[in-house]
Amino acid sequence: MTEYSVNRATFDEVMVPNYAPQKVVPVRGKGSRIWDQEGREYIDFAGGIAVNALGHCHPKLVKVLKDQADKLWHLSNVYTNEPALALARALTEVCFAEKVFFCNSGTEANEAAFKLVRKYAYDHTGPEKHEIISFNNAFHGRSLFAITVGGQPKYCEGYAPVPEGVTHLPFNDVDALKAAVSDKTCAVVIEPIQGEGGVRPATPEFLQAARELCDQHNALLVFDEVQTGVGRTGEFYAYMGTDVVPDILTTAKALGGGFPVGAMLTTSKIANSFGFGTHGSTYGGNALACSVALAAITLINDDQLLANVSGKHQLFRRELESINDEFGIFTEIRGKGLLIGAELTPEWHGKSKAFLAAAAEEGLMLLVAGPNVLRLAPSLIIPDDDIRQGMDALRRAVAKTVQAT
Repeated sequence: MTEYSVNRATFDEVMVPNYAPQKVVPVRGKGSRIWDQEGREYIDFAGGIAVNALGHCHPKLVKVLKDQADKLWHLSNVYTNEPALALARALTEVCFAEKVFFCNSGTEANEAAFKLVRKYAYDHTGPEKHEIISFNNAFHGRSLFAITVGGQPKYCEGYAPVPEGVTHLPFNDVDALKAAVSDKTCAVVIEPIQGEGGVRPATPEFLQAARELCDQHNALLVFDEVQTGVGRTGEFYAYMGTDVVPDILTTAKALGGGFPVGAMLTTSKIANSFGFGTHGSTYGGNALACSVALAAITLINDDQLLANVSGKHQLFRRELESINDEFGIFTEIRGKGLLIGAELTPEWHGKSKAFLAAAAEEGLMLLVAGPNVLRLAPSLIIPDDDIRQGMDALRRAVAKTVQAT
């Protein structure tokens, strides 16, 4: 097999320019640490964007993947397979769902959900009941339907005409929601915490109003838990920390602990609208992916691990508040569990990536959530010492950035 010498410059030569990756090229990870091509070490507060919930190369996940690799890789859905059935059984036992549809990503899980709500409304009412209500600053993926339901116009620019029948409202505005939901509404789609939209939690009153309005108008309530799900908030799914149960839930990211897999979860009654041939995915239910995902959720759905997520949140918050006491760069620190957002003051709006770059220079991997928010989504089992060392690096990065202006 041909061996290629590659580096960051290779990206600009051969890759479509829809990403702007950092200068470093990571080559190895273990736990909450990463090493790049030059052998430089980093503490990982990004977690592959809330994906690597058990860190890098967790030994149990590695073993399961290697064992399954010697058995069966791929069949397609002309056949089912044991890992997919076992994972589906486990997911239905851990949450409200009775039926599961497997796919490869959060975008695909949401695409399935958006198609299903319209199909269910069509089956039970008719084509006139097709409106989907979503919210400003929402993010549901990158397919054409997903960017349409998402509430960020920048992602739709240049792709018109987009699917019709989607209404966007202010997030957490109960009055606006009450005014908008009607008998033409087939679904209300909510992220329990808006991730890409700035790590903004939905209020209990907002979620309860959405549930009640959906019940009144025979609409379905969809929770996009692609980012909040699988332990991220300290509950296995974020809805479990509320008094509201959705009709459909989408999950991906941490579901596979780093291996690509997604799922749409729902009830038997709603699932019946996806009869034979109505939807599909060639790789959905892949044996490798489902084996790793089953191992991941078995490890994560542990009372002590989930309780520790809340404790680690408090440590992160204390450290961020200490940095803010010194430099005064945050207006608000928000989020839940290990999905944390620190909003920059107006003076620093539009400059979040400057902090990300400075952090990388100090040996720390961070995320942003738009131009004004620093986002942290590390491993759920990140050691406290790594948190403290990473925060020391962030303090140095902030100092360097502030001094440079």
